[in-house]
Amino acid sequence: MNYRAQERLATGQETTNAMATSNDSAQASTVDAAEVAKFAALAETWWDSEGPFRPLHQLNPVRLRYIRDTVAAHFDRDPLAAKPLEGLRLLDIGCGGGLLAEPLTRLGAVVTGIDATERNIGVAALHAEESGLAIDYRHTTAEALHAESEQFDVVLNMEVVEHVADVDAFLAASSGVVREGGIMILATLNRTLKSYAFAIVGAEYVLRWLPRGTHDWRRFVRPSELAAGLRTAGMNVEEFTGMVFNPLTGRWSLNPRDLDVNYIATATK
Repeated sequence: MNYRAQERLATGQETTNAMATSNDSAQASTVDAAEVAKFAALAETWWDSEGPFRPLHQLNPVRLRYIRDTVAAHFDRDPLAAKPLEGLRLLDIGCGGGLLAEPLTRLGAVVTGIDATERNIGVAALHAEESGLAIDYRHTTAEALHAESEQFDVVLNMEVVEHVADVDAFLAASSGVVREGGIMILATLNRTLKSYAFAIVGAEYVLRWLPRGTHDWRRFVRPSELAAGLRTAGMNVEEFTGMVFNPLTGRWSLNPRDLDVNYIATATK
């Protein structure tokens, strides 16, 4: 990040592709202020692949491949084309520093990234500007976009639902911005003894991959709970598949038979 970018981030100024909304719109009912503060404290480390978000950097290739292939299949596109998502309007809810928004833009999607943490949006917008990418970053919520009748071909909820105050209300708002014929992809953590051992004790206390307190196991969402909330919100649940980490290779892979810890879901409208 260059000096001018650092200066603008420090003073809280917005870049031209950070079309942030007012703070009021980011205080919708599903936003948890404590969770927002937690991620605000880490905001400037989003693009440090060896920092607190290292697990997401490691997970990103698997997430991106799944998103690309699933969205391409849904819209009858060639996933190996240079820009398989070209022209599709995509919303990344809880976009953080833009780890997904940037590569998805390069795949041709017209990306809007939103986050309830204003500092995340500042970091994401500056990084996108330096990368020469036009991404519509906004400090707002799914509820606000739903109230404004915004519609998207693709909606992403990646590692977000375990941090909101009201999962069902959040799923309703998120589903409301998926257009008819559109698709939503979600990733979260299952509430099992195995996930407590791996994602809390192992990742935060033993291996120290994540800062302590990053996750609250009680907020992890079982696939059955996620499916029920999506169906109530008018979505058709298509599939669940697990995302499994191999500590020996340091790599993630998909496993449809193992939903015990991290998993990803697809729903259509």
